[in-house]
Amino acid sequence: MKTILKTQAGMTLLEMLIALTVFSIVIAGAFGFLRSQGKGFRLGSERAASLQNAQYTANALELDLRTLGSNVPDGQPFVIYAGASVIAFNGDYTTNIDNDAFAVYYDPDAPTSTVTALRKSQRIQIPTTSAYYPDTNYTAGGASTQNSSAETIIFFFTPDSTTSRTDDYVLFRQVNNLAPELVSRSLLKTGGANFFKYYRRVSPLNAPHYVDTVPAGSLPMRHSVPIHGSPADTATSGRVDSLRGVEVNVTVTNGQTGADERTLAISRTIRFPNAGLAVKMTCGDAPLLGQPLLALDTLVGGVPAVRLRWNQATDEPGGEQDVVGYVIWRRLLGDPDWGTPYLSIPAGQPSYVYLDVDVASGSVYEYSLAAQDCTPTLSTSATSAPVPVP
Repeated sequence: MKTILKTQAGMTLLEMLIALTVFSIVIAGAFGFLRSQGKGFRLGSERAASLQNAQYTANALELDLRTLGSNVPDGQPFVIYAGASVIAFNGDYTTNIDNDAFAVYYDPDAPTSTVTALRKSQRIQIPTTSAYYPDTNYTAGGASTQNSSAETIIFFFTPDSTTSRTDDYVLFRQVNNLAPELVSRSLLKTGGANFFKYYRRVSPLNAPHYVDTVPAGSLPMRHSVPIHGSPADTATSGRVDSLRGVEVNVTVTNGQTGADERTLAISRTIRFPNAGLAVKMTCGDAPLLGQPLLALDTLVGGVPAVRLRWNQATDEPGGEQDVVGYVIWRRLLGDPDWGTPYLSIPAGQPSYVYLDVDVASGSVYEYSLAAQDCTPTLSTSATSAPVPVP
């Protein structure tokens, strides 16, 4: 019996090369697609992380800054330091006492050192500045000897030393004298602008009050007098009390550089709803001044100055007894308007004297005075005679 063998045809070398080439092209395309999908997913995740970081940064700042000035007793300032990249303030943010109606938040596990005011013995240096706080102790008010329940909170931006970038910042939050805690990182300045821009309340003479921005050149503003509202708390120190809000400007990145960098700029304006709300009494009509303002040139240590003198307003010792301070404007003779107030003086003295040493020889100045009640409303003003400075 004869066996017939059949030969089965296989793939030639050329066919195998063609198949391998086609297979390689398909695989390369698949890997390219997977890489692009992976990169898109990664960038999407980084964008989401940047957005989340931006929202967390803005929300953390707003959550705390809106409590600025809450339950702050007389004598304790509500704003301590307002700078381009740091803000320090007082507020009754947290309590560990059950049923405490004055604090904003209740945390039964909060350490006592974080729910009361700093004492003079705990004096700290405000981060990134040369300023120190406090210079005195603050009590709960009146005859009480109990420590104030308004703690100090500080937010500050500082360069990130953990990256190679020179424009990268981190945001820290510090309570009293505790170690600062990291809030967020991978932060940049927006267009070179300051992280903080402030808004102040302006009280023109015989005109409605309005809110205006604080020029960057006027920063930092600092409460340098220990007792808020004391006779010395005026002029430069008292101007910080006019702050009514802050604008936060920051750009958040995904931590990458070059073509992989993704940025998101945020800007949020945060009001200080508790600023300037220390009302001591019920006010009625506009206060009555009823006193002239005397201004005379003098010398202080051989340096030209102007001495301002006036007596208590009619409504301070009598009448409605609602005068809480005096506002003074200054202008050069011939200027068309008075501009913003030059200084404010707290009430409570039998008579008042102020030495203006920031004058120029050869100039002629005019001053105007008004009493202010607790609403606050200004009285009609009294203007001094022109004062030539020798």
